[in-house]
Amino acid sequence: MAEPRKLTPAEEARLAQVRDQFKQKQAISNSLNSIKYRIGVYSGKGGVGKTTVTTNLALTLAKHGRKVAILDCDIDCPNVTRVLRISERPGADNEGKMIPPSKHGVSVMSMGFFQENEDEAIVWRGPMIHNAINQFISKTNWGDIDYLICDLPPGTSDAPLTVMQTLNLDGFIVVSTPQELAALDAKRSINMIKKLNLKVFGVVENMTGGIFGKGAAIEMAEELELPVLSEISLLSDYSDSFDPVVHTNDTSEKEFERLMKNLDSITSQL
Repeated sequence: MAEPRKLTPAEEARLAQVRDQFKQKQAISNSLNSIKYRIGVYSGKGGVGKTTVTTNLALTLAKHGRKVAILDCDIDCPNVTRVLRISERPGADNEGKMIPPSKHGVSVMSMGFFQENEDEAIVWRGPMIHNAINQFISKTNWGDIDYLICDLPPGTSDAPLTVMQTLNLDGFIVVSTPQELAALDAKRSINMIKKLNLKVFGVVENMTGGIFGKGAAIEMAEELELPVLSEISLLSDYSDSFDPVVHTNDTSEKEFERLMKNLDSITSQL
């Protein structure tokens, strides 16, 4: 019987890479086993209020008894720690996994914890962002969680694509403001999600009313036959960065409770 052919160095390297990828995927899967639902909050462009929607939705879920965590996947510009005013850094369990700190009943993991200076620029290429996201997911002890809300990077480039392919999200909440261009970019992000054969739960029109007007995101959702999960009013209370708006403003509380109820209704059918 002929002896098996020896692998070339290039083949050995490729085989080692495949083994490493398998181990990484296994570690990520094991880390996420205790999480019931994984929800992405996504937009086609920055500045439409993804992080505001993420944090206030998480706070509303926690207020109503859900176990909630936020994964701030925006490696370049992490903002969740600033919005929630979390200064405590992650701890570690007996296995060396990170334990996310919490505020208002919401656990948080973010690149913001690892910046020496909050205003420093994180200038990383795609592979480094990919590695950081994988590390956050696989090296974190999430505990038993009902909802992991993932604040995704905006756009349709490498960073959000990495998150979508790595996390195996149950579905997406797409955020847009009422302007026509914002709705167009939101439509592009929805088409990206669909190309990956993932689910779009619906659209949130954020900053609606006042000088921004209303309606473009709602019309876009109707065109794509997607539900409008909530309309979030443009309120002056959002300029107060020390208290969560859903804890201080009745209008905001009702708008995010509507979003929560619609999300609950969708996830109960998964």
